[in-house]
Amino acid sequence: MARRVVPARVTAGRRERLCAEIGDQMGNPFRWLLVASTSAVVLSVLSLTVKPTAAQAPTYRAPRTADGKPNLNGIWQALNTANWDIQDHAARPGPPQFGALFSVPAGLAVVVGNEIPYQPWAVEKKKENLTNWLTADPEVNCYMPGVPRATYIPHPFSVFQTPKYILMVYEFANATRTIYMDNPELESPADTWMGHSRGRWEGETLVIDVTSFNGQTWFDRAGNFNSDALHVVERYTHISADVLTYEATIEDPKVFTRPWKMSMPLYRRLEKNAQLTEFNCVPFAEELLYGHLRKQTSK
Repeated sequence: MARRVVPARVTAGRRERLCAEIGDQMGNPFRWLLVASTSAVVLSVLSLTVKPTAAQAPTYRAPRTADGKPNLNGIWQALNTANWDIQDHAARPGPPQFGALFSVPAGLAVVVGNEIPYQPWAVEKKKENLTNWLTADPEVNCYMPGVPRATYIPHPFSVFQTPKYILMVYEFANATRTIYMDNPELESPADTWMGHSRGRWEGETLVIDVTSFNGQTWFDRAGNFNSDALHVVERYTHISADVLTYEATIEDPKVFTRPWKMSMPLYRRLEKNAQLTEFNCVPFAEELLYGHLRKQTSK
C-alpha cells in the first residue's frame, strides 16, 4: 500500500476526512482506534468544563488557636456602602450647603435578594426615618451602632478570642461587646444598644445568637430600623487567611413579616502595626444634642 502523507497544517474537517480515508484503507481495527481516541479527547474537554458541586468544593481550614478553634483574632473591616444603605441604591445628594462632601455613594445590596419584608406600617416609618436621618439616625447622635451595623459601619473592629469569651472592640464610639462561649443559658439582665451575645462553633464557623436589644438602633443611614424584638444570628467563616464571610439573619416580628439575611466579606487590616485608633464621637454630637439647652446671653 502506498504511504499517505498528511500535511502538517490542515483544517480540522480536512484532517477528519483524511483519517477516515486511512481508516478505510487499513480496515476496521484502525477505525475503532480512531473513534476511541476521539471519544477520549471529547470526554477530557468536557471534564474541564464541569464545575465541582458545593459538596466537592474544598473547605478552607483556618489557622487554629491553642484550644483548636478557628483563629479570628485580628482587625477586620467591611469595604462596602452598607452603612449608607443596605439595599441597592444610586448616589444621592447630601445637605446642599456642603456640595458633594456628604453625598451618598452608590452601592449594591448586602441584603440577600435586595428585599426587606417590612410590615405595612413599618414601610412608612422607614420613609420618615430617611427624611429625618440627619438628626434622627443614632449614628449622627453618636449612640452605639448595634448589631449588625457595628460590623459594617466604616470603621475597623478588633477581635480578641479566648475559649470562654470573645471580645469585639469597635473603633466607632468605643463600642464593645462580649460573646459568651461557655454559657448558652446566660440571659441578659437588661436590654442594651449592642444586645446580648452567646456564641458557639459549628465547624469552621463562629455562630453568635444576639438578643436583648433596646430597639433604638438603625441598620443604616437610609432609615432601615428594628424594634426591641430584634433577634440576630451572625455567622463568621474564614474563606482565606485574610477574608471572612459574614452573614446575619434578621428576625423581628414587630417590624418584619419574615426573617431575612445580610451577607458580605470582611477583610483583615494588613498594614504594618495595624491597630484601632480612637474615634470618640461624643464631643462631635454635643451641639446637635444639647446646643438648644445652652444659656443664651443677651447682647
